[in-house]
Amino acid sequence: MKKLIQQFNQSIAWNFLDELSDWTIQQGLCIQQIPAPTFQEDARAAHVAQIFQAHGLADVRIDERKNVYGRLLGEQNQPALMVMAHTDTVFSADTDLTVRKEADLIYGPGLGDNSLGVAGLLALLRYLRQHNVKPRHDLWFVATSCEEGLGDLNGVRAAFGRLREVLGAVINLEGLAFGHVYHAGIAVARWHITAHTEGGHSWLHFGRPSAIHGLLELGAAICKLNPPANPRTTYNIGLIEGGQSINSIASQAGLWLDMRSEQQDALDLLAQQVYALVQAAQRPDLAYEVKIVGNRPAGFISSRHPLVQGALAALEEVGVRGSLERGSTDGNIPLHGGCPTVTIGITRGGNAHRLDEYIEIGPVANGLRQLILLALACDQTLSQPEDQ
Repeated sequence: MKKLIQQFNQSIAWNFLDELSDWTIQQGLCIQQIPAPTFQEDARAAHVAQIFQAHGLADVRIDERKNVYGRLLGEQNQPALMVMAHTDTVFSADTDLTVRKEADLIYGPGLGDNSLGVAGLLALLRYLRQHNVKPRHDLWFVATSCEEGLGDLNGVRAAFGRLREVLGAVINLEGLAFGHVYHAGIAVARWHITAHTEGGHSWLHFGRPSAIHGLLELGAAICKLNPPANPRTTYNIGLIEGGQSINSIASQAGLWLDMRSEQQDALDLLAQQVYALVQAAQRPDLAYEVKIVGNRPAGFISSRHPLVQGALAALEEVGVRGSLERGSTDGNIPLHGGCPTVTIGITRGGNAHRLDEYIEIGPVANGLRQLILLALACDQTLSQPEDQ
C-alpha cells in the first residue's frame, strides 16, 4: 500500500487543497454551531444527510440511532470501505458555542471533537465527487451517534452491525488526532455504584449509617487499588451525587466509575477487585448496588497490517512522522468485530471536552491530503491479501 500511496501523491494535482481546506474549516464551524449532546444528534444528522444527498450519494438514510448513511457506488459492492466520524459532543444543548479566532487557532467547544472530524468526512466526499473519482469498491460514508460518555458507542454498534457483512476496512476520523494512527481499541468498563440506607436527621439520628459516608469510604478503598502499568490499566471516579440536605443523613448516594485497560483480562481483574470491595462494604443497614453503564470492547490489528502501514505512509507523504496509538474511539467496535480499522485525524489542537477547546488551522490541508491518499489506496487494495 505504501507504493500505491506514493504513486497517488505524485499523480494528483493538489492545487485544489487550499480551497478544500477552507471549505472544511467553514463546514466544521457550521457543524459546531448545531448543538449535539449525546442522544440529541438529530439536527446534526439532518445537516449531514442533506450534504450527502446534495453530493449524490445513494441509500442516504438516518437510522433509529441517528446514524447517517450514504453510499458512493463502486465497481463492486464488496468488500466495501467505510469512512466514519461521530457527530455527538460532551456539551449540553444550552452550552455557549461562540467561537473566536486567534492567529492560527480557532477556539470553540466541540470544534475539534468532533465537528472537524465530521467536516473531514464531508471533505473526502466533496473531493471524490468534484473530481469524478469512481471507486473500485463501494465507499460507505457514515456519521455515527452516541460515541461520547454514556452513549457507549451504541451508534457505531448499530452501523457496524448493519454493514459488517460487506465491509473490508474502516477509516475512523477524529478531528484532533492528526499525526497519530490508532490501531488498537482499549477495553472500557463504566459502573454506577449506589448506596442505600434509611437516612435521618443529622442531630436526632446521629450514628445511623449515611449513604454518603459509606460511599466515601468505598471510594477511598477503590483509590488504594494499584492497577498494573503494563498492560496500562486505569480507573477514575468521575462523578459523585447524593444526599438531601446538609442537615440530613443521606439515604442515597452514587458514584460513577470509569475503568480502562489495554487488555481485557487486566480490566476484568480490576473490575473483580472493585466488586469485591463493594461486597465487603455491604451491611444489613447499608446496601450497595452496581449497575453497568458502559462496556467498550477491546480490539486491535498488528502494527504491520497494510492498513496501519498505509496510514503511516500517508502521513510520511505529507511530511509527518506518525505515531501508533491505543485509545477508546468508535474504532473499538469494528476492531473487536475483526474488521481492519484505523483512526486518524484532520488537524491538531487541544483542550478537548473543555469550553476553550481549539483547533490549529495550519495542519488541516495536510490532514485532508493524508485522508484522501489513504482512502484511495485502501479502495484499490481491499480485494488483495493482507500481505500485499
